[in-house]
Amino acid sequence: MNSKVNKVLIGLDVSPSLVNFAATENVDLIITHHPLMLSGEKFINFDRMPGKAIEIAAKKRIGIISLHTNIDKVVGGLNDYFASCIGLKRTSPILIDPLMNGLEKKHNGIGRIGTLGEKLTLKALALQIKEKMNLSHLRLVGDVNMTVKTVAICTGSGGSLIEEFINSRAEVFITGDIKYHEARQVEECSKGILDVGHFGSEWMVIDLLFERLTPAFHKAGFNIELKKYLKEKDPFTIF
Repeated sequence: MNSKVNKVLIGLDVSPSLVNFAATENVDLIITHHPLMLSGEKFINFDRMPGKAIEIAAKKRIGIISLHTNIDKVVGGLNDYFASCIGLKRTSPILIDPLMNGLEKKHNGIGRIGTLGEKLTLKALALQIKEKMNLSHLRLVGDVNMTVKTVAICTGSGGSLIEEFINSRAEVFITGDIKYHEARQVEECSKGILDVGHFGSEWMVIDLLFERLTPAFHKAGFNIELKKYLKEKDPFTIF
């Protein structure tokens, strides 16, 4: 905890390639969205993840901070950033954070619901999202000619919010990792889904953190070099 930080690397995942890059660039601290471990590990094997990353980080004394749900739900976090990227206005959480109080409770939470600047067909919105988010593909559920004005979003995996989406005023849900039966539920309710993938909905966290931390470090008087790791790709290849 007392190690000095002169160079910080921002990425999406604590992958072997990112940690190796950090080691070669003499990075002191890695900041990512996804944590190194999503569940408890009973033993550490240096020949596979997360052991590979742990070994390199320990030997090179590289710190790791991961934000995950904290930055997903907070005001000005990843969901708000995603909403602004696709042009959503007047947003509010799909699911309010019960741990918050007062005004914070109204604005912090999982997912967002907002309105588009104009009504679009689902097909037109899908094409617009592909362009704005620089996506090679996305999965669409629903009538391509349906009219869309109100949109729900959830970065990452939004399947757990399907019921909340169905019961909301939103006509379409933009998220990732939607399962077959979840898609059927939405289809039966005459609503729509744009599944942009887990990676597709979260890679912009790198830009978000860079934009927020650069002035924050400067204001705090920290002389820290901040770098983006831009070599990460979606693990899925569509043929």
